[in-house]
Amino acid sequence: MTATVASFPRHDWTLAEVMALFEQPFSDLLFQAQGVHRQHFDPNRVQVSTLLSIKTGACPEDCKYCPQSGHYDTELEKQKLMEVQQVLEAAARARDAGSSRFCMGAAWKHPSARDMPYVLEMVRGVKALGLETCMTLGQLSREQTQALAAAGLDYYNHNLDTSPEFYGNIITTRTYAERLETLAYVREAGMKICSGGILGMGESLADRAKLLIELANLPEHPESVPINMLVKVRGTPLAGAEDLDPFDFIRTLAVARIMMPCSHVRLSAGREQMNDQMQALAFLAGANAVFYGEELLTTENPEAERDRQLFRRLGIRPEERAGHADEVHQAAIEQAVREQRDSRLFYNAAG
Repeated sequence: MTATVASFPRHDWTLAEVMALFEQPFSDLLFQAQGVHRQHFDPNRVQVSTLLSIKTGACPEDCKYCPQSGHYDTELEKQKLMEVQQVLEAAARARDAGSSRFCMGAAWKHPSARDMPYVLEMVRGVKALGLETCMTLGQLSREQTQALAAAGLDYYNHNLDTSPEFYGNIITTRTYAERLETLAYVREAGMKICSGGILGMGESLADRAKLLIELANLPEHPESVPINMLVKVRGTPLAGAEDLDPFDFIRTLAVARIMMPCSHVRLSAGREQMNDQMQALAFLAGANAVFYGEELLTTENPEAERDRQLFRRLGIRPEERAGHADEVHQAAIEQAVREQRDSRLFYNAAG
């Protein structure tokens, strides 16, 4: 029997509850996730972003999945910070191809004082093109987050990657607490959060559940939750990791949708390895955001035309950047909050 879970945003998930979601029969879980999804989003709309690596390689972090780490020999061509005009030209091409958000990623542990003025100019320039802006630059100070917010940055991406317990097996150059601190600074500065994790790194089912609990039990849910499937790159310590069961990946998307009903759940790295049928299941499970383009930072991603063909076959349209679509989403969030309040009042009265 399908477990009954309220579809308003919660921040008090327990491991037992989340494991029970994962352990449901596959069709029951997807049915439940699709029901939650339809309460908060148009099920035939997908938010489309483009991701550009604005500084590639030579990163001092030792993330075992990452070809950009300076600790591993992956034959990646290193590139310094791109010129601002180059970034703006790429953003204009992304907008013309149908993207509504432009994301910029730099292989840094944290941005330097020397690079920040160029980064801020990129934000202002992309914003002027009519696109939403997103950046992933590593760890931030409070002052840096405030500067990015003042420049008009809409989203900051900073993934938790995995559970707190498994994290030390993947990264040793930055702590989990530091990641959470950066997210707190981003929220404090008034920006939206993009934060998720990677599946297929050797983590257990409980680790996947605990990752989602960390995200869902934040004071506010991330507006965007990227769920990545490990891309095994030669030269990285995880190049020989065991393949992830596609159904396990889809289950995690569905559980993320149920736990964070008002968040966009994003198909991110690993989509190049997914066939059309798996992507269709992902959308059925509640995923409603993707990256367009032939490259995702330094790994392959489906070409935009292939995505457009898949969208046509499935009857999916790209989500609008602003206006009515945002108003509908905001109304859904407000309705969910009212439902949560009314539910609490009901149970308090009943008690």
